[in-house]
Amino acid sequence: IIPDEEEMIEDGILDPSDEESITVAPGCEHKYSNTALLLCNDICGSFCRFCFRKRLFMHGNDEVKRDVSPGVEYIESHPEIDNVLLTGGDPLLLSTKKLRTIVDQVMTIPHVKVLRIGTKMPAFNPYRITDDPDLDELLRVVNENDCQVYIMAHFNHPRELTDEAIEAIWRLRNAGCRVHNQTPLLAGINDDPDVICTLANRMSYAGVTPYYLFQNRPIEGNAAFKVPIVRGWRIFSDSRRGMSGVAKMMRYVMSHRLGKIEILAVDGGKVYMKFHQSKYPENADKFFACEAREDAYWLDDFELPDGIRTD
Repeated sequence: IIPDEEEMIEDGILDPSDEESITVAPGCEHKYSNTALLLCNDICGSFCRFCFRKRLFMHGNDEVKRDVSPGVEYIESHPEIDNVLLTGGDPLLLSTKKLRTIVDQVMTIPHVKVLRIGTKMPAFNPYRITDDPDLDELLRVVNENDCQVYIMAHFNHPRELTDEAIEAIWRLRNAGCRVHNQTPLLAGINDDPDVICTLANRMSYAGVTPYYLFQNRPIEGNAAFKVPIVRGWRIFSDSRRGMSGVAKMMRYVMSHRLGKIEILAVDGGKVYMKFHQSKYPENADKFFACEAREDAYWLDDFELPDGIRTD
């Protein structure tokens, strides 16, 4: 979270996953058929320098909408959407009263069965969770009414798992929430097999599913955090040797404009990948291989095989 002069290096763009193209209503994104995102806040507990949505915090950006009604109306008219993710910004920076108004609107939609909340507050300020009984009540009510709440936590390093953070996780689980963790791979922060292994194992000890290790997106100003994919795979692969079976549920993925792409292996001069989620039906579940390049950082750096829709 500490600014660095390297952020001034001209590298990357502000929206490499092309979220603009999947914005279907003010503050609402719909990329994968059964999941919609509501950008409901443009404030965080702090500003991660590697943030992939740093454009939201810039002057003049109007993507975030505190009034989620247009997005709710869109979701209501699309019965294939059964998962809704509240994100931003951090939804838990909203007051519980405001969060309740958003959750209540989403919960009026009968085909929504999963509510996800993306948050780094268990790391940044666990007292937001442990000291608010109204939040406990809100989450418990949702979980008891035919909808499961998933907390998508953002722990990037084992040092963030303080006693207070673990207590916050316990409170969330006690309210009936499932807690998953995801982190980008960050040069100088967690680009070490022992760090990733320890993070995944300690998450599992706390009852948290280690979910995704993300290839950090090529965002403007993120040059200092870049880890090439081949090296990233070696870090991830080596980290798995010390993980328990539960911790090994973590996947190494990149959220590209074409979809969520799982990086499966690097072997014999090839990088093997698969569409875990796809923007286009034609690419669903496709397995493919590209020539391995030590300097490749993003899918666009590889020559893709024929048969993959890219428009």
